Amino acid sequence: MEVSEGFLDKKVGFDGNHPPEPKLIDTCVHCGFCLSTCPSYRVLGKEMDSPRGRIYLMDGINEGEIPLNTATAQHFDSCLGCLACVTTCPSGVQYDKLISATRHQVERNYPRSLSERLFRKLIFSLFPYPNFLKVLLVPLFVYQKLGLQKLVRSVGLLKRVSPRLAAMESILPEITIKSFQNNLPSVIPAKGEKRYRVGMILGCVQRLFFSPVNEATVRVLTANGCEVVIPKSQGCCAALPEHQGQTEQAKALARQMIDSFANTGVDYIIINAAGCGHTLKEYGHILEDDLEYRDKAKKFAAKVRDVQEFLMSVGLSAKLSPLRDKPLTLVYQDACHLLHGQKISVQPRQLLRQIPGVKLREPLDAAICCGSAGVYNMLQPEVAEELGRQKAQNLLNTGAELIASANPGCTLQIRKALQSQGKDLAIAHPIELLDYSIRSVKL
Repeated sequence: MEVSEGFLDKKVGFDGNHPPEPKLIDTCVHCGFCLSTCPSYRVLGKEMDSPRGRIYLMDGINEGEIPLNTATAQHFDSCLGCLACVTTCPSGVQYDKLISATRHQVERNYPRSLSERLFRKLIFSLFPYPNFLKVLLVPLFVYQKLGLQKLVRSVGLLKRVSPRLAAMESILPEITIKSFQNNLPSVIPAKGEKRYRVGMILGCVQRLFFSPVNEATVRVLTANGCEVVIPKSQGCCAALPEHQGQTEQAKALARQMIDSFANTGVDYIIINAAGCGHTLKEYGHILEDDLEYRDKAKKFAAKVRDVQEFLMSVGLSAKLSPLRDKPLTLVYQDACHLLHGQKISVQPRQLLRQIPGVKLREPLDAAICCGSAGVYNMLQPEVAEELGRQKAQNLLNTGAELIASANPGCTLQIRKALQSQGKDLAIAHPIELLDYSIRSVKL
């Protein structure tokens, strides 16, 4: 099997703290079914940038035959963590567990360059902390309103200085006054008869840049007989640090989230962002070594539901109206951590089809990642840009008039890709469309 040059520059391996399990590694029979659905392999075309290749590397590092160094770490870094290979694998290889264990090993045992450490420090000091991020919104708001953003983008200055910073800036959505507001009370009563008492997680990027989605989620839940509880002490769900191997930060954030919902008496905990939902359901695994929180984490995770999953399981009680006077053609964008991570694909489509006049179309390669993958589009901008271009083109080719996207990262990534192609196609969260339909608001 072909491997990259430079494998032998330093003999460093995994430590004994939950390395990739040999039993899970041995379930891979190297059949190659994963190759066609792996986005990084599609773009890079290298065996070691495929699930099969990475599993080969994991095994070699476990056995002490291959070092963990620059040459090997780059192949783990190129993985989007989209989990399409898990869905595709006929042998049932639990690649999700393998790559998760490997990422934590890499962050502990591989000495990254200074620039790499600084950039990652910037990401993990900002995005998981909405209060810190909100402070940064002030200069960014001024940056946009004074027209500096258009100037910087037109001359390509930032891309010449740092492609990664340019990638971060390129997905920056429009910042409005609503980004600084927090209009949701701690408890919102159900409309009509109360069917459930549910907790709601606001998210980090979601609450600042997509606050209308959270507001729509509350209205849809209350309209369908749910009392909604929103603890003010909640923080980040831990998705970003967990997906990038930031072990202690992920655990701390998970504990904070569990504590924030303690004693709320909720029947379910609702999330409207795909990546967050997948991590919330993994709390039992994230805190499996924490004797104090292990059982709490399992009980918490058992209550977590994606909002679309929840609504389809309990049924809609609110009446739905057409979104406009003539039929509306939609294309639903599958977020990887809904489709592959949580196995949620049918429910969003079923909800959208309940709206009168909605027609759904399916894109080519619906199961292939758009390139967002948490912070992947900032850490691996070239691969992410190509995947975004492909995804946007496939969505456009459906001829749909609107894209329904249930994850903020996907929405930002696809919007950027559409703009780069000179296209202006509306994108909305499925819950926003349900909210319009319940309130009889026409598009």
